[in-house]
Amino acid sequence: MAHAVRALWPGGRALTWRLGGRPALGLPAQSRAGLTGAAGGPGPAATTRKGCPRLLGAAALALGGALGLYHTARWHLRAQNLRADLSAAQLSLSSRLQLTLYQYKTCPFCSKVRAFLDFHALPYQVVEVNPVRRAEIKFSSYRKVPILLAQEGDSLQQLNDSSVIISALKTYLVSGQPLEDIITYYPPMKAVNDQGKEVTEFCNKYWLMLDEKEAQWMYGGKEARTEEMKWRQWADDWLVHLISPNVYRTPTEALASFDYIVKEGNFGTVEGAMAKYMGAAAMYLISKRLKSRHHLQDDVREDLYEAANKWVAAVGKDRPFMGGQKPNLADLAVYGVLRVMEGLEAFDDLMRHTHIQPWYLRVEKAIAEAPQ
Repeated sequence: MAHAVRALWPGGRALTWRLGGRPALGLPAQSRAGLTGAAGGPGPAATTRKGCPRLLGAAALALGGALGLYHTARWHLRAQNLRADLSAAQLSLSSRLQLTLYQYKTCPFCSKVRAFLDFHALPYQVVEVNPVRRAEIKFSSYRKVPILLAQEGDSLQQLNDSSVIISALKTYLVSGQPLEDIITYYPPMKAVNDQGKEVTEFCNKYWLMLDEKEAQWMYGGKEARTEEMKWRQWADDWLVHLISPNVYRTPTEALASFDYIVKEGNFGTVEGAMAKYMGAAAMYLISKRLKSRHHLQDDVREDLYEAANKWVAAVGKDRPFMGGQKPNLADLAVYGVLRVMEGLEAFDDLMRHTHIQPWYLRVEKAIAEAPQ
């Protein structure tokens, strides 16, 4: 069977090797002259005729096996070299970027971006934004987090929206296109949401802008690409909306959640004290409105459990991740959203009452073992 191995080099140039399997062995036809005995008996020539095919067959088998082993070893060696070349190419691309992430640590959208950056071993600086004054992002007309500033040589680009950040950076790593060009593929668009409020949406934000060969190399087929996009959107449109109703489900949980938020966030002393108690009370009440808006069950834990088990069923039993042997962008998105609940009662209940823990721990390990 022929194998195709493809590597992407800096600048987006694609090279493809076709490595053939074991070649067919063509043996010259044997001359019948001198192999025919005298009439009336087999003679020595007939004896030779019986023995030669066996010897030739054994020789052919041995030679074919040796060539097969040679080509197998050669293919594995080239595959290893190609993987090393690809890693070196991506490392070269990532080393050109200086990244600064403006975030709230407990924000699920920001956690998604950190999961992506950590898994891809992209170094970045973090600026924790004060959620009251937001002075750290006064330079931006876009007032939500996460915001990522990417310095590439003399070019400084601002990337907004967690899914746009992830799609743009992954496109950059795979294709090698200039980041300033990639950003133009995700234009902002003003829209009005269900509450009549004007919001900014981004076109194409779940798409990676790859050519056909790059997409084939990354996904192997259209089904895998469609699946990844579907579940990335599910994480944004559904899963993330289950976090607040669950972590602010009761007054006790709301207070514990804001105690965690204050400790991890960028608050002043007075701001922190006010946020802990006033914020907890406010979010407890708001969570009830969110429950009604998203048509959640009386016990919102049940919605969280159902979502987790739905995700586990989608991954299935035959692969460790939705991405196969390693997490894809959907794995990282779902993990990033759920991670913000770590240390809270909702997270402990989720691990205890669903089947998601083995998958969650595998993603956690994959991120921890990413080369730094």
